[in-house]
Amino acid sequence: MLRDKLLARMSEMGAAPDHQKLAAEVLGIRGAPPDLARRLVAQALVVEDRRDAWRRIGERICRDAPAAPAVYVLTDAAGAAIYVGKAINLRRRLRAHFADRRWRVLKPAMSRIAAADWIAVGSELEALLREAQMIHERQPIVNVQVGAPDLDAREIPPALVRDVLVVVPSAEEDSVELVAARAAGPWTIQRTRRSGADLHVHSLRLMKFFRGLTRHGDVRLPGDLRPGTCDCLSPILFSWLARRGANATRLDPRDVRDARDLRARLAALLRDERLFHERIDQRAAP
Repeated sequence: MLRDKLLARMSEMGAAPDHQKLAAEVLGIRGAPPDLARRLVAQALVVEDRRDAWRRIGERICRDAPAAPAVYVLTDAAGAAIYVGKAINLRRRLRAHFADRRWRVLKPAMSRIAAADWIAVGSELEALLREAQMIHERQPIVNVQVGAPDLDAREIPPALVRDVLVVVPSAEEDSVELVAARAAGPWTIQRTRRSGADLHVHSLRLMKFFRGLTRHGDVRLPGDLRPGTCDCLSPILFSWLARRGANATRLDPRDVRDARDLRARLAALLRDERLFHERIDQRAAP
């Protein structure tokens, strides 16, 4: 390692190391004036110290991360967000961030990473929404900051831009995620158990959401996202349904009379053995 080579050669030179010789022999920089050579050697030692710390932090973060799908945020020592991303295998993705080959091309902000937080996800749709929400809320300095998703900028069939409730897998095996979106923009996500134990409260809250009776934070359980503080994330859901999510199971809330009817429909859907193996579409025809 460069730092070890410098320190070993400096030790051999004694109390008055020849920085010009160090720059030439170890750094490969020949003909540097004495003052410049001294600065180059000092900078190399500082950079290598930081690289060692960065590598140790990366090893700790990767060791603790699960080999599972997740949305993650990398933070500095003060807790400020540096980068938000999503991964099918979080441990593998983080190892790529901290690979030795990345150091030479690393953005300065990424060298300040001190910790990582993550949320386990069960589907691509959940990952897309949670990543967009986290970028909006945390404003990470490395991510390219863009405005809210725009329906006009996406090729989405008009028939898909309608109130919808989509059922996707959850990170918890005994649960599913109920992702709801209104054509006007608001959205929310609810984790409910496949046994139906949570459906009473979730059905009531979802009906309030679809009828526009909610304010930010009303449709929420511990661990859920609040209905988009960035109100325009629903285009992400519609765009996903138009492409990779075309076979996702969904329910049309316009067909539902009340919360009791919604609860019954969801209970029947969650008992269906076809769930997540093929599409179960309870929407009325356009």
